Amino acid sequence: MKTTQMQSCVHENGTVECTLVEVELPEPGPDEVMVEIEAAPINPSDLGLMFGAADLSTVRRAERDGQPAVLLDVPDAAMRAMAPRIGHWMAVGNEGSGRVIAAGDSDAAQALIGQRVGMFGGEMYAGHRCLPASQCMAFPERISAEQAASCFVNPMTALGFMETRLMEGQQAIVHTAAASNLGQMLLRLCQADGVPLVNIVRSDEQVELLKSMGAEWVLNSQAESFMKDLIAALVATGATLAFDAIGGGRGVNRILTAMEIAAAQTGPWSRYGSEEPKQAYIYGQLDLGATELTRGYGWVWSVSGWLLTPFMKRAGPEVVARMQQRVLDEIDTTFVSHYSSRISLAEAITVEAVKDYGARKTGQKTLLHMAESSS
Repeated sequence: MKTTQMQSCVHENGTVECTLVEVELPEPGPDEVMVEIEAAPINPSDLGLMFGAADLSTVRRAERDGQPAVLLDVPDAAMRAMAPRIGHWMAVGNEGSGRVIAAGDSDAAQALIGQRVGMFGGEMYAGHRCLPASQCMAFPERISAEQAASCFVNPMTALGFMETRLMEGQQAIVHTAAASNLGQMLLRLCQADGVPLVNIVRSDEQVELLKSMGAEWVLNSQAESFMKDLIAALVATGATLAFDAIGGGRGVNRILTAMEIAAAQTGPWSRYGSEEPKQAYIYGQLDLGATELTRGYGWVWSVSGWLLTPFMKRAGPEVVARMQQRVLDEIDTTFVSHYSSRISLAEAITVEAVKDYGARKTGQKTLLHMAESSS
């Protein structure tokens, strides 16, 4: 069967193009299912595949094979990093939800026929998707397509942060862009599990939002007292583990500096600095600029990237199964998602929509509706 699918390609002339194409889907194999997709969220990781480091202000309308398309210019410096993608059309959409309409012969695949499932594995911005049954989570009928659509990226990332904390023997967490859907999930998890969480946001409105949810430590990075407040929060919580969604600028540097000052106040210190390990993971790129580090925090520190799928491989099937079960149990409570806009697949390929959902703003989350049954 054929389906309409969103794809993205980087061209040699320094542009990136996103359009809709018609593709042929295979019949489900023994362990596979065919899903009629109902809804799929646009996450920052999806924007990275759709547009990469393109300049959003250059978005313009185009057309390819009678289908709507958008073109964006990619700065020369960014083109070097995107060179491996030149000429390759790539299907978009990390996660989604839908109804299983056909299945292979295996018991696992057959058990999903007629059920609403949440899915992960890419190629979700489409009318249909054929994929392994193991990449689906079946939800009860009371769970809507909207709720099931965001069952993987944010919930599993938040749980991945919690599991990373356990694996590294850390007692508390620092999180930036903490008013996001992911940030709110992490807050609810930390409250439920009794884990101290230092939330860093960028406006007073976001401070009030998280305070209204019961957050104890919420800091506005734009406030004059930010560093003083951050050091106090780190002394109170003992947090030396941070997850950063921003990426560029000196945000991580400020966190590590505050961790060093806090550690010096509460523990032994030498001319090499505090011996307390300080770890910052960058998992997002709301700021596409360079990550600036002054290294004024001793010698016992590390800055690394954090990505969900490699973490899952490292954690192993038992941990991943535990994480997925918690998502299934709490998808409409701990892991509930909020959407700022809802558009169709065709509407997503318009200049106005791209400028809206591509802005990378905290609290911005767009849901694509692919079927009438997704209400």
